[in-house]
Amino acid sequence: MKATYYGHSCFSVVVSHRTLLFDPFITGNELAKDIDVNKLPADYILISHAHEDHIGDAVAIAKRTGATVVSSYEIAMWCGSKGTKIRPMNHGGAARFDFGRVKLVNAVHSSSFPDGTYGGHPAGIVIESGDGNFYYSGDTALTMDMKLIGESVKLKFAVLCIGDNFTMGAEDAVKAAEFVKCDEVLGVHYDTFPQIKIDHQAAMAKFQAAGKRLHLLKPGETRDF
Repeated sequence: MKATYYGHSCFSVVVSHRTLLFDPFITGNELAKDIDVNKLPADYILISHAHEDHIGDAVAIAKRTGATVVSSYEIAMWCGSKGTKIRPMNHGGAARFDFGRVKLVNAVHSSSFPDGTYGGHPAGIVIESGDGNFYYSGDTALTMDMKLIGESVKLKFAVLCIGDNFTMGAEDAVKAAEFVKCDEVLGVHYDTFPQIKIDHQAAMAKFQAAGKRLHLLKPGETRDF
């Protein structure tokens, strides 16, 4: 599978010839200033929670591309009210699409829309497909529920938040990788704001010491998993 990182927690994965775009936040992210949001491809837009740094460009991209927004009920309905195609879901539920299976799993965080209204419960996302499986943690603390993922699905890679302060830091992300039984990790949610700037080499060393590989891509960079 081919994954492209667009900064912060925004990335896409091509799965069964469909482009899945996660948590699009390009506009307003200085580190993504060289990414043209008007050219990002998407067949589906998957959103982990309602905070502005995850939902920021979702509606505009969905309207331009015709992509279907897949998210928890509150977020999907919010996007639908703005004219996008939607597939509402909720925690513990799974749905099948033309690229594979999506399941929403637990995340420990908060969630509110840009205007401060309730944004539903935050989620992690597990994708299963003929090309392979992967897990996106969303913004979350380390949680024992992650062990259930490792027990139920074999992952090619995991996308984990590593910036600390608002989410897991590198040490907890290593434990998360152990819980989900995955050695290949794409790091997200770091460096965007002063509170989440990290030491790249130190973070990678923590994963290496645990026999795992942390990939820190530059915005616009692509990697095969």
